[in-house]
Amino acid sequence: MKNELKYIELKSGFSDDGPAWIGYVSFSKTGKMLYFDGKAFHGNGHGNCYDVETRELYWITGIKKNGDHRHPWGNGAVQIDKDAVEEYESITGIEIRNNKNYKIITVQPTNKKRFVQLLNEKL
Repeated sequence: MKNELKYIELKSGFSDDGPAWIGYVSFSKTGKMLYFDGKAFHGNGHGNCYDVETRELYWITGIKKNGDHRHPWGNGAVQIDKDAVEEYESITGIEIRNNKNYKIITVQPTNKKRFVQLLNEKL
C-alpha cells in the first residue's frame, strides 16, 4: 500500500497535549497495521490506534487543510518529518521553517519484519 501523510498524537498518559508528529505512515497489506518512526500501530489510521508493543493509545488521522490538528485545549510543538515538510506546506499553506509550532525531525525507518515476528510469537 501507498504511504500516506498523517497526524499522530500520543494520548495515553496525556490529556490533549501529548507528543505529536506529522509524517508518512505505511500500511500492512490488510491495512490494519500502520508503521511510523520505528513503531507499529493496530488500527486503520482514522482515529484511535494502539502501539502493538506498548499498548499505548495514539490518535492517527489525515492532514487537515487548515493545519488545526491539536485539540483546542492541547498545546506543544508538533514534530514534522523533514521529508514531509514540502507536502504539508502545500496542503496547508503553513510555512514550517522558523515556526514555533513545529519542530523538524528525522523519522526512523520501521523494521516491519520485527513486528511480524513479534505478533506471531504472541499467537
